[in-house]
Amino acid sequence: MLKKLGDYVLLMFQVFRKPDNALIFRKRMLHEFYNLGYTSIGIVAILSVFVGAVATILVAYNTDNPLLPEKLIGFSARQMIILEFSPTMISLILAGKLGSQIASELGTMRVTQQIDALKVMGVNPANYLIFPKILSCLLFIPVLIIFSIVIGILGGWLACVFTGVITPSNYVVGLRAWFEPFSITFAMIKTVVFSFLITSISSFIGYNVEGGSVEVGKASTQAVVVGSIAIIVFDLILTQMLLT
Repeated sequence: MLKKLGDYVLLMFQVFRKPDNALIFRKRMLHEFYNLGYTSIGIVAILSVFVGAVATILVAYNTDNPLLPEKLIGFSARQMIILEFSPTMISLILAGKLGSQIASELGTMRVTQQIDALKVMGVNPANYLIFPKILSCLLFIPVLIIFSIVIGILGGWLACVFTGVITPSNYVVGLRAWFEPFSITFAMIKTVVFSFLITSISSFIGYNVEGGSVEVGKASTQAVVVGSIAIIVFDLILTQMLLT
């Protein structure tokens, strides 16, 4: 594990260098924005609306007490979505989608000797291939999480409309009650950390694949597993550091 960690750090030193060609770097950034970010909007929207609806119904079911105001349901659903569901659950989903995609792409390039060809041409393959992926995810995934929060809250409102657990007006009152801007800051800090973990870990695993197509498949699975574990561990660490 220590050797792997050392190799990971050394690879990141190679990644975070000034690109040799700014024009090519911008083109690759735009490509990764679409390939990794834009293509994830659909799955994020679908998951968020249902997660928001489920969170609202669960809170309403567990606070079915006439002594508790109905606006508490909207407040609790909002906090669950902002603090945990959107940044963590969506990041886990993206770890599966993007992690396997990045690891398989780089692993295929490794086993077909395309990375070695870049080295022969005098190109820094780590910087050329990995840096645009990391930077595009660091910029785009927070936008996806904000989008997820909005859609999740909308999903909770739709649950109120169609199930009648509480009135939509009381839900909106709860959404606006006791709001602390630091909740959004906390969610964005977690999102940036998770974005870096997803892309850097999957890139490291794919970049160092040895063997053939079977190893590429194993690397994709390993990237998802390791990335998901890292997200859960750092979720606990960041929550302990920032909220206590």
